[in-house]
Amino acid sequence: MSMPQRPHRPSGAAATLPVLPYRKPTKGRDYWVIDDVFPEAGAAAIRERCLARDDWIEGHPYTSESWPGLRTMPGLEPAELARVERLVREATGARRLWVQQAPGGGTLNHNCVQVVGQGESSPRPHSDSRALCRYAAVLYLNPAVPKDCGTSFYRQSLPGGRLGGNVVQAPHNNLVEALGTRFVAPDAFEEDVRVPHRHNRLLLYNANLVHSATGYCGTTLQDKRMTAVFFWMA
Repeated sequence: MSMPQRPHRPSGAAATLPVLPYRKPTKGRDYWVIDDVFPEAGAAAIRERCLARDDWIEGHPYTSESWPGLRTMPGLEPAELARVERLVREATGARRLWVQQAPGGGTLNHNCVQVVGQGESSPRPHSDSRALCRYAAVLYLNPAVPKDCGTSFYRQSLPGGRLGGNVVQAPHNNLVEALGTRFVAPDAFEEDVRVPHRHNRLLLYNANLVHSATGYCGTTLQDKRMTAVFFWMA
């Protein structure tokens, strides 16, 4: 799986969409913020190692891929990943975490470093696949990114100023299935809860919540938004 499916934004008006159930994103229940994941020297070493890599794969707008910017994997080394997973288990109470095999032998972008700059993408509310992960997380790797380039949770914005939901539930596995379309209007979602960017912060969340990067910045590898992303079943 190259990326979770995200609804596209059409040029014309969208049909009336199903209304999702709503669950207010609550810290400690639906998402967890873990700061200072690594000692300062360790976080700096991860950052420098990422900057020195030469195996980046290009996405939009440089190729026909739908995902933006650059990516490479694996990001963290085994001992670093084990530290992150210990923190995730402690936060959620999960006894075991594992990475689900993507259908058809595809690649799940777990422990993947993503670099996205200004103009390479915009907020794209989506949910991660319930069939592939229960928890998702993002580790912020750039110390110089503005706070408004963190991650936000979204809910539906309905006609007449009404607000809809933000959770994908069975029998649907992702937002595209829940809405019955990949095409939504640009104003189909509005920001609900924002978690600011902070270097060496891990944002962990229930993967079926509608979410997106809040924003992007930078024009070079050194100053673009750099994150590592993770997807676990539990």
